[in-house]
Amino acid sequence: MTHDASDETAIVEALRAELAKSEPSRRRRIIEKFVLAALGSIPWVGGFLNAAASYKAEEGSLRQDSLQTQWLEEHREKLLKLRATLEDIQHRFASLGESIEARIQSEEYLGLVRKAFRAWDEADTEEKRRYTANLIVNAAGTRVCSDDVVRLFLDWLELYHEAHFSVIREVFQNPGSSRYEIWTSLYGDTPREDSAEADLFKLLIRDLSTGGVVRQERDTNALGQFVRKTPQRRR
Repeated sequence: MTHDASDETAIVEALRAELAKSEPSRRRRIIEKFVLAALGSIPWVGGFLNAAASYKAEEGSLRQDSLQTQWLEEHREKLLKLRATLEDIQHRFASLGESIEARIQSEEYLGLVRKAFRAWDEADTEEKRRYTANLIVNAAGTRVCSDDVVRLFLDWLELYHEAHFSVIREVFQNPGSSRYEIWTSLYGDTPREDSAEADLFKLLIRDLSTGGVVRQERDTNALGQFVRKTPQRRR
């Protein structure tokens, strides 16, 4: 490693200062509360600081091949991504104005932040991390849905793959779409019914159907009640 151990420590130490350096003192305290909730939900951050502090004491020859070196390298990259995510969220908070200040320092919202950044840490793709950041910002700025629904979506992030979310997005944008229409919109050509692609698509639909995320469209009356279909008798 070519960087000094103090650089890794400075990454975390600078998070709160840099995120709020241009804000007034009250705003700074609010952002600091948010950052502490996010960092406190990720268990390896404290271990990273301890490991970085002891790393400097090692001999140069041992640094080259030690398992600790590899662990520090891997988590340093993830820490940089975490820092970028927090900075992006802070900038988006600034664009929402002072109306969200009471919301983002409430314990209910900070509970969502902790759950969200646990999901962010466990996400295996950048797409899921982006979903998590968007969810946190939207939960602060709008109350289109309840916090329970936000928690449910965070559970979905841990449970489902991006392929599932692409199906959900298509159904949301085009209500009433058939399975054929969903497939052609996402993938184009229709595969053979005995192909692996067709089996995968059936699995995605089955996962979302049994999980209660999507359901088959049915006719309703003016009160939103499902209309029972009259069975047709055959002679």
